[in-house]
Amino acid sequence: MASPRQGELGDFLRSRREKLTPKLVGIPAGRRRRTPGLRREEVADLAGIGVDWYVRLEQGRSVSPSAATIDALARALRLSKAEHTHLRALAKEGDRRLFVPETVPPAIRRAVESLNQPAYVTGRRWDVLAWNAAAEDVFAFGRLPENERNTLICMLTNPETRRLFAAGWAEEARRMVTQFRRTHDLWAGDPAFVGLLARLRQGCPEFDTWWGTHDVSSSVAGRKVLSHPRRGRLNFEYASFQANDDPGLKLIIYTEIG
Repeated sequence: MASPRQGELGDFLRSRREKLTPKLVGIPAGRRRRTPGLRREEVADLAGIGVDWYVRLEQGRSVSPSAATIDALARALRLSKAEHTHLRALAKEGDRRLFVPETVPPAIRRAVESLNQPAYVTGRRWDVLAWNAAAEDVFAFGRLPENERNTLICMLTNPETRRLFAAGWAEEARRMVTQFRRTHDLWAGDPAFVGLLARLRQGCPEFDTWWGTHDVSSSVAGRKVLSHPRRGRLNFEYASFQANDDPGLKLIIYTEIG
């Protein structure tokens, strides 16, 4: 029986195939196509694998592609570096344990609290697990119920966060969705992640459209412009870091710039 993770692998391959055009990969257009993108047999031919094998992959059936096959598919589908990495991760045997919320070690918590610039720690599900006074001043995590302290829930469903990001909200929200897709697909079917998706669909009309594209991206640093109700316009650079003891923990630090 196919696992939810294998289903996500199939959906991801299908979404990338449908984004390509024959012209882009050097295939004559030929007769008119009823559906967008390449045909399955065209992708299989470009990757040098059997059509039946590729169809099984797209159907999310229990098959174990080799690293060479995954790399060939990445080339055939013209995947970006982030997409290629995601495909490799999906093809690996998944961790079958249920998700358990992480615990922030006291040393990390104290380090975060000692910083003058906004900083907080998130887990694999993007729950906010620890933050400092500067982050509270900007994002007000402490005013939220514990089950709402999640950066995706805050960004996509909280009206105050939408106002905080002002005109840049949609771009930033969509970027976060494409980043989270890389994490979610590795935990597909886990009750904690199923519940999170249900909450996002309920609270954000745009979410289903963004999620349906199956786009993935990676980013560890960037800039954000906020419209704070008390402090006015704030310009930040941000960077994120993983904890050595538990890579599921991520530290995000904001530095205010002029």
